[in-house]
Amino acid sequence: MRVFLASIPLEGRTVRVIGEGHFAEAKLRLFLTSPAKIVWHKTGDGPVAADIAARVTISDRPEPKKKALRETALLFVAGEPSERIKRLAKRYNVMLNVVDSPAQSSFQTPALIDRGGVVAAVATGGAAPLLARDLRSVVESALPNGIGLLADLAQDVRATVKSVLPKFDDRRHYWARALRGPARDRALAGDEAGARRALLSELNGPQEAPQGVVHLVGAGPGDPDLLTLKALRLLRDADVVVHDRLVPAAILDRVRRDARRIDVGKTKGSHPVPQDAIADILIDEAKAGNRVVRLKGGDPFVFGRGGEELERLQDAGIEAYVVPGVSAAMACAAAAGVPLTHRDHAQAASFVSAVVKTGGAQPDWAALATANHTVAVYMGVGAAASVREGLTAAGRDPATPVAVVENGSLPDERIVAGRLWDLDDLIAREGVSGPAIILIGEAAGRALARFNQEQGESARESVA
Repeated sequence: MRVFLASIPLEGRTVRVIGEGHFAEAKLRLFLTSPAKIVWHKTGDGPVAADIAARVTISDRPEPKKKALRETALLFVAGEPSERIKRLAKRYNVMLNVVDSPAQSSFQTPALIDRGGVVAAVATGGAAPLLARDLRSVVESALPNGIGLLADLAQDVRATVKSVLPKFDDRRHYWARALRGPARDRALAGDEAGARRALLSELNGPQEAPQGVVHLVGAGPGDPDLLTLKALRLLRDADVVVHDRLVPAAILDRVRRDARRIDVGKTKGSHPVPQDAIADILIDEAKAGNRVVRLKGGDPFVFGRGGEELERLQDAGIEAYVVPGVSAAMACAAAAGVPLTHRDHAQAASFVSAVVKTGGAQPDWAALATANHTVAVYMGVGAAASVREGLTAAGRDPATPVAVVENGSLPDERIVAGRLWDLDDLIAREGVSGPAIILIGEAAGRALARFNQEQGESARESVA
């Protein structure tokens, strides 16, 4: 270990910054949410940003007096420090940081993640600040905003806990229960009063096993990088993950290793776990006190039957939340360069399923057949002929461009394009068999032009 990251209390302390410009302002902003007194020895006449002016004392001296320096916890210099400052900082053991000059500094500023009562940091000893910032992004994704509230509440009740539980081991067991139970859930949801009540309630000793919670989480189109930060956190916290067939291994790898995984995937004509049974699993696992993630491809409320599951959970009195995901239509449109709306080509966009339940209403083809309208068709590969027939019979121009995105966002993603009149033949000719989104509309014209260009280049290469 080349460097040691110490935790320095800032209550009642003074932080000073000498200098001007972007680097000085960046150091000042590090402390705007802290309880420290912040003093800026501004060395130029440039403007002062509103957030800094509201929180920082601006000194009329370019450098602090000797007495003020002795009372300073941290001193930052944006620029070349004077010999006086270097000499006095060394004499009075003031922690000095000279921006971008580790050799002149007694400490370096780590890459910080500020969650109020929780602060995390990544440091490279000044050797590679960019690497530290990149690693900070990784750590930041694992720290929910509400975790600082939980730490603040723990600080508030610490004296009470010590008075009620004088023995160290009893307190240790209490904190293990309290900070991983309902209080944590309430704090992460922003419910300060509920979190405080849960912490104090836990002082009465181990309670009956609390009822669990279910999160209906959108896994996005398949690329793990398209998971939301909240989805990623819930996967790391879950006791049980109930997932669909379309959730790839790369996303399931983000699940906590000791969490149970329940595969309830369906294929066309094969539903080994019926929908009612899936809802029963969610209810039973929550009643057993588990944190349950129902992981669905795309978004839970876009052809994911999330609405049905939410109703069942609510009817059973289970606490349930919905975490949206990047819908397959949005990801596939982005991959194909097809804007779902466009000022010139698409004033509306519709998501439609080509497969309906037995006896259910068919899509309203007349409403979907209007010009300057992008239609994103889910589950349309096997029903391409009926999609073509329905739209053209309702008046959609048979020459309307179409783009078919297979395995959108995955490594084997493929995009083919053509015209509406040729949709089912295009899918058969190109051998599209994986999960796909069909994009129909004038906005798909550029995807068609690119596809035709690529086909022409491929044909010329074959002749050559």
